[in-house]
Amino acid sequence: MTKIVIGKNRKGAYRELTCLGHAGYAAFGKDIVCASVSVLVINTINALTELAGEKLELDVSEEKGRIQCRFCNPLQDKSVFLLDTMVFGLENIRREYGEKYLQVQYKEV
Repeated sequence: MTKIVIGKNRKGAYRELTCLGHAGYAAFGKDIVCASVSVLVINTINALTELAGEKLELDVSEEKGRIQCRFCNPLQDKSVFLLDTMVFGLENIRREYGEKYLQVQYKEV
């Protein structure tokens, strides 16, 4: 199962994102849930840095299926929109395939 943890501060601003684990929906290389989650998360992180110019701290382990991303500064409106879009996509995958393969959680940081 893949677990996404989205950290927000008390005011609801994004502060961090963690993606951990492999979905286990299908065999390695054929897992459409894992691939979909990876595309959403990685593309969003790339867009935040390359298109929006945000400064991020990343800790990635392909072996463990872990991506941790911390936002160094308050995010621009366009960056919040990118993250909202990613969360929208992740929640849709969770609804379609179930929490057995993808969990999306929120925490206050």
